[in-house]
Amino acid sequence: MKKFVSLLLALSMMLCLAACGGSAGSAVSASTAVSGEAASSEAASSEAAETLSATKALRIAGLKGPTTMGLVNLLSMEQAGTAAMDYDLQLYGAADEIVPLLMKGELDMAAIPANLAATLYQKTGGGIEAVAVNTLGVLYIVEKGDTVQSFEDLKGRTILSTGKGTTPEYVLRYLLTSNGMDPDKDVDIQYCSEATEVTAQMATMEDAIAVLPQPYVTAACLQDDSLRVALDLTEEWNKVAGTQLITGVTVVRKEYAQQHPDVVAAFLADYAESVEDANTDLDGTAALCEEQGVVAKAAIAKKALPACNIVCLTGEELKTNASAYLQVLYDADPAAVGGALPGEDFYWTAG
Repeated sequence: MKKFVSLLLALSMMLCLAACGGSAGSAVSASTAVSGEAASSEAASSEAAETLSATKALRIAGLKGPTTMGLVNLLSMEQAGTAAMDYDLQLYGAADEIVPLLMKGELDMAAIPANLAATLYQKTGGGIEAVAVNTLGVLYIVEKGDTVQSFEDLKGRTILSTGKGTTPEYVLRYLLTSNGMDPDKDVDIQYCSEATEVTAQMATMEDAIAVLPQPYVTAACLQDDSLRVALDLTEEWNKVAGTQLITGVTVVRKEYAQQHPDVVAAFLADYAESVEDANTDLDGTAALCEEQGVVAKAAIAKKALPACNIVCLTGEELKTNASAYLQVLYDADPAAVGGALPGEDFYWTAG
């Protein structure tokens, strides 16, 4: 079975999430199919895999954190012989490492931030398609104290955040505006380069407030019991928007999808099962997250998983939710999605 054999970026326990994760697994050839009623489930799975149009392992990249937490159970599925194909699953510390590999055709798929997917669609002239939403909102308002019960309680306060010019900024500003506040006048948003910088500043401030992503929220709260989750920004988004807040999508190179539509469909079936396991088998998924370096510790992963909103939304659910979310980002800053909204061909559908 394939395993991740090396990490491209080593992080401390607290660096559980990269933006919003290199290792590569070596491919294992599918076992020879055997006939007869007594064939094992592993042989049956291999036989099915041999009928797919692509014979090589599907090369898919992910980032540390929630977008890859939903993928790790593909490894246990391979071990059990229930996966439809072999997977070369690679882990990276930053999306910037994935982009050139995807554009050069050295990857077939990748789990990346939704706005980056839209930007790549523009840069490649429509050469990237989204096949699934893999993660909904993972952002939370965390405070030291018990003063924030609603968005209105943020008025006049200082808010620490990562993500200047990226999703955290756009989401926070959208929610502030939707709750009747001017993000430039009614609050003081101070941006930090990394989540570790946010928590370091929180430790020195009274009544500190910050926007942080999972599973970093869980790690921070476990280390400092004076911190509490005040607001779930996914829930706050749902109060003011007609569709769901999105963090990540899984994309495929259009050329690959056109050549191997059956492989894409088979992957989505496997991925839906992997996501189901991520949401129901917390112990097993958390252990895999630690083993593969997706999250530093299994205890953090287990506690964070229910708050990571890991999903597999495809077809119309993908299009409806992703297009509405990208519209919000476009309205805030067209550059956030590559200068224009992606066309209909951005959303992959089974032929």
